[in-house]
Amino acid sequence: MNPVQPDEHGVDGLTVLVAGASSAAGVAVAAALARAGARVLAVGSSRDRLQRVLKVVPQASVYECDLADFAAVTALAATVHSEHGPIDGLVHLVGGWRGGGGLDGQTDEDWAFLHQHVLTTLRNTTRAFNADLLASFTGRLAIVSSVTVDAPTPGGANYASAKAAAETWTRAVGHGFAKAGDTAAAVVFAVRSLEGLEPKLAAEVVALWDSPAADLNNTRHILAP
Repeated sequence: MNPVQPDEHGVDGLTVLVAGASSAAGVAVAAALARAGARVLAVGSSRDRLQRVLKVVPQASVYECDLADFAAVTALAATVHSEHGPIDGLVHLVGGWRGGGGLDGQTDEDWAFLHQHVLTTLRNTTRAFNADLLASFTGRLAIVSSVTVDAPTPGGANYASAKAAAETWTRAVGHGFAKAGDTAAAVVFAVRSLEGLEPKLAAEVVALWDSPAADLNNTRHILAP
């Protein structure tokens, strides 16, 4: 039950849940966390795709869950608590790209997809595990956003808007962390494209447990090649 004090061992011995773990970024982050001594809980929408994680991190615990369904996420949290206790970190890597066609091409179908994958999954997981992160000696929340939030284009308006909303939600979580004390931190990583940056992201995620929460909370870091 969260026995590791901050600044003693980094992420070693802590429990970290990776949402969207079957993606290339998810596998890289899970592997880096495991190498650093973390207990990795890998969550994805397909048990078959989660085998990608087990090939690299055979000791990981994998869970199939529709993270857009809050009832399913609360059930996941109950299972995680029963099997592992509370978590110390939540790395949200669920997303996807839909765009193009100028402003007229920003379809309702694409918006629904992005809203569900980028924002709803983040809302659900943070609500279900917020108490864990607050109770941990060193709770961490990390998401991956996009630099297009800073300079949105008509063809990427749906995508940039969804990412902006995710950043706003994360800052709200961070303000809650700050109000409760100085042990938890919410961090945004922003990229233009995540392809090729998976190892860098993984290293940055592991390093979140090497700095005090007060220095990290509600910060935004741009990752570039």
